Amino acid sequence: MSGKKNILVTFGFVLSASLIAATVSAFLVSYYYSQLQFDLLNAVCGEVMEQEPGTKKIILMALKEYTDGNLDNVIKNNVLYKLGYHVSDFSRFTYGQSVLFIIIGFITGVLLFIFTFVYRNKIETMRIRSLAEYLEQVNIGKLAILSTSGEDDFSKLEDEIYKTVTFLYHTKDLAVQAKNGFAENLSNIAHQIKTPITAISLSVQMMKQDFKNRHLEQVEKQLLRLAHLEEALLVLSRLDAGTLILKKEEVDVFTLLVLAADNLQELFASSGTSINIPELGGMLVIVDLDWTMEAVINLMKNCIEHSPGGTIHCFYAQNPLYTEITIWDDGEGFAKEDIPHLFERFYRGQNASEGGIGIGLALSKEIIECQNGTIRAKNKHGGAFFEICFYSH
Repeated sequence: MSGKKNILVTFGFVLSASLIAATVSAFLVSYYYSQLQFDLLNAVCGEVMEQEPGTKKIILMALKEYTDGNLDNVIKNNVLYKLGYHVSDFSRFTYGQSVLFIIIGFITGVLLFIFTFVYRNKIETMRIRSLAEYLEQVNIGKLAILSTSGEDDFSKLEDEIYKTVTFLYHTKDLAVQAKNGFAENLSNIAHQIKTPITAISLSVQMMKQDFKNRHLEQVEKQLLRLAHLEEALLVLSRLDAGTLILKKEEVDVFTLLVLAADNLQELFASSGTSINIPELGGMLVIVDLDWTMEAVINLMKNCIEHSPGGTIHCFYAQNPLYTEITIWDDGEGFAKEDIPHLFERFYRGQNASEGGIGIGLALSKEIIECQNGTIRAKNKHGGAFFEICFYSH
């Protein structure tokens, strides 16, 4: 609520209270005057009847006419005026009391206004001090719970401050985790790169003693491994930094799977593994074709490595919420203790291939999740089973 509205509300409250006080004062004054009139009439009638008892009947008739509202006959002669009396003669005794009532009503309204103004300022000062103390606690690193004191003009500000502080602390935690993760990744990278370099060094030493082709093949294999590691790390760093540009377009699921399998034809041929991709009709997903194909290739490659000579199966289905793609093999499946860690970077399970570096599944997960998708891994149909879901919204 704005400051102008606060002033209007305060003014309206004070005005209402003042009107109530004035109404009560008017009622008291009216009651007081009625009592005075009654006392005056009582005194006059009593004195008349005491001096002239025979006038009792006349007085009663006059009072009856007055109380019934038939005043014509009672006041037609204006007796008091003929006797030299006026209204002011009977009200001068109550003038001071009337002024007193007015002063009391006015003072009551003023005091009520002052009390309301002071009380409101005191409440606002307390609320501002409370918020300032909370921000001071935040600045020194103490995330205290912001205690609410009911709904008032500061409630929205209080909510926004709490949301902002919570968001900042969450961002800080994420930054710390990212920093720790970066340090851990650097350590893992150093460890992963050290292994092929050591192997290359040993091969070079052996080449000096006995020059044979098998040593050259080993060197070439390790160099290819280093090149693959370098490319994977570059992609992961771009994903972490949010600089990897994904071109979203409508892609047919069957086409996606076929293109991914075509890139692995040599690996399928050398391992004696086949792949089954049924054509289930046109189903479209909005993804980046090249990078999504890279993610699917990594999954298929994992299945080939764990099921040489077997068959890789693919299936896909679509509903109003998401498009599901499943890929599984006929191998032994994952070790139970490996399943929670399969998509962690540089994690290598018990049945991992010798040349693997533990980054392919992590890369697939990052690419899929960047495109409003999810991926899960489990054992099903007797082998490793991957389930991808691309959500429509």
